[in-house]
Amino acid sequence: MKKHTPLILMSIVGCLAILPRTVSAQELQSLRGAREITAPSQAPEVEKLLPDQKPIKRDFVQQPPLIPHKIDAYIIDKNYNKCLSCHSWANYKSAGATKISPAHFTDRNGKELGNLAPRRYFCTQCHVVQTDVEPLVENTFQPLPALK
Repeated sequence: MKKHTPLILMSIVGCLAILPRTVSAQELQSLRGAREITAPSQAPEVEKLLPDQKPIKRDFVQQPPLIPHKIDAYIIDKNYNKCLSCHSWANYKSAGATKISPAHFTDRNGKELGNLAPRRYFCTQCHVVQTDVEPLVENTFQPLPALK
């Protein structure tokens, strides 16, 4: 043990030498500089959601349907998906909702699963709520004549 004592002491001193020094509050600067944080003068505008309604028609074959109702308080995380309480195959009839497409039960290799595919679990990565807003970019898209 006596042989290793100098080595251990040198290691401890070396570690202490590379530790960052204590910085006083006066030396710290935030990215915003010396400006104070103040509350906004008015609340930000929130997009106006359309009331519950019939879904808007799709414009192309594999277009994910839009969500025709509010989902503000919906929880969709790795442990719970509020959408499934109405849209699952077990609940859609009693809820009067559209059932989840069979395509949501296949993995990326085309294998059919007994439950919702993990890549299809987070509904809002493809489905968005219908809103009453002006388009951000001009759109001249026309659906195929067969879909009209």
